[in-house]
Amino acid sequence: MGRVFVVGVGMTKFEKPGKRNDDYPGFAKEAILKALDDCGVKISEVEAAACGYVYGDSTSGQRAVYEVGMTGIPIFNVNNNCSTGSTALLLAKEFVESGKHDCVLAVGFEKMERGSLSAKFLDRTNPLDKHVELMAELTEMNEAPLTAQMFGNAGIEHMKKFGTKPEHFAKIAYKNHKHSVNNPYSQFREEYSLDQIKNSPAVFGPLTKLQCCPTSDGGAAAVVVSERFVRSHGLEGQAVEILGMEMATDLPSTFTDNSCMKLIGYDMTKTAADRLFRKTNTNPTDVQVVELHDCFSANELITYEALGLCPPGKAGELIDRGDNTYGGKYVVNPSGGLISKGHPLGATGLAQCAELCWQLRGEAGARQVPNVKLALQHNIGLGGAVVVGLYRLGFPEHKNRRVGVRKVAGGGKESDFLIAPYLRLLEQAMSEDKDSLTERHKGTYGFRVKKSNGEEGFWIVNVKVGKGSIEVNSKLKPDVTFIVNDNDIFDLLTGKLNPQKAFFQGKVKIQGNMGLALKLAELQRTAASHIADIRAKL
Repeated sequence: MGRVFVVGVGMTKFEKPGKRNDDYPGFAKEAILKALDDCGVKISEVEAAACGYVYGDSTSGQRAVYEVGMTGIPIFNVNNNCSTGSTALLLAKEFVESGKHDCVLAVGFEKMERGSLSAKFLDRTNPLDKHVELMAELTEMNEAPLTAQMFGNAGIEHMKKFGTKPEHFAKIAYKNHKHSVNNPYSQFREEYSLDQIKNSPAVFGPLTKLQCCPTSDGGAAAVVVSERFVRSHGLEGQAVEILGMEMATDLPSTFTDNSCMKLIGYDMTKTAADRLFRKTNTNPTDVQVVELHDCFSANELITYEALGLCPPGKAGELIDRGDNTYGGKYVVNPSGGLISKGHPLGATGLAQCAELCWQLRGEAGARQVPNVKLALQHNIGLGGAVVVGLYRLGFPEHKNRRVGVRKVAGGGKESDFLIAPYLRLLEQAMSEDKDSLTERHKGTYGFRVKKSNGEEGFWIVNVKVGKGSIEVNSKLKPDVTFIVNDNDIFDLLTGKLNPQKAFFQGKVKIQGNMGLALKLAELQRTAASHIADIRAKL
């Protein structure tokens, strides 16, 4: 089984239903284009798509993807209740992991109604009928929204069993609202005091209005690829590896153990999480950042224990220590979670993926969690299915290198420059270093490349440290800088254009160490044969 990576992510701002003027194809288009732009991949390179949504007619996935391109690829429509987005992502991962495809799009979207969730097909069996029947046997039901009663009763059970206080649930909502202030994609960005959380309108049991997620419109997408695709496109600098991903569904204990906590998926989550950590040879304590399914604050609290972030019954202590926010053991829901960010059902799992990718890439802005190495995702849907996943940087040695895909000074992409693919080959040659390149050519070489339309890119080849590196728009001051037109750069780097002759002919301007500049010809000759071998393999 091959390694699998997320190289591009994108999402819309999550909005109150009806606030946007467009429809679900527009949500999906925005998210897909952002994800493709994030990694410089074209829709024509995508070989299949998994499209997640809960409320919509059959083949809505096709209608959404067609907004970006109609390329004849297989498109799979996915509906798995609130875990729909992560289910689409899991399918994309398995398509790539199996070797069937090298590049798969996972997209989720939802156009929702205002107000609480309700059944849509009243002439057939509801998939939650057995869940509701058991809850009615275990507790007294009232007119509150059904899902609020299910998760609220789970919170009540935890309070009775372990002594958890209503304040613990309120503290979770306080944290998530506070985190959302820094998330421009979040539906709600207001910060509330703990008293405001506790004193907001009661919904059910310990849950108040500000502890419940809203319904939302929005979309999110991810580009999922193989290692071969990463390397051939020079995407190592932003490739986030899906280290593992597991799905579980209801177990007999959901209905036989007379537990409201198990009724809403405690055992599902624990089963999937235990399997995930075992298969990846990791532990919950190895994780730094978590995006989990806080549809209600009670579910976040219960999930701490199901995921193994703390022992059973100790979630209240974890919360009181502040081990679920910045400065603590974990940062849980830095995005603001469902409670603040919103919950368009089909998009939620992919929005979680986007946040964790940004965190691992160091691109989360004011939400950034320090020193993130391992990220955990949890997305659950009643009825039921849960998906848990672990992410890490696929090529940490390439972090902050953006050869071939990131934005350059003039606003274009590196992939638009002729120099980009050559530098990917040169970087691979340096990493293998069969010709002792770094020992023989120590120095930092800058290349300022200009295109006829005025766009400009700047690369640094650093052959001073380790096996060398190639960076774009680096703040490192090079020993020598070559200023050259994009049309001439290939000849210069492949040795067809002698640096000294090019300088006197006016094709190249040189700033800095002239002696080092003249060594470029020797570097060209040394690496030429190895680069040719690598190119032949691509």
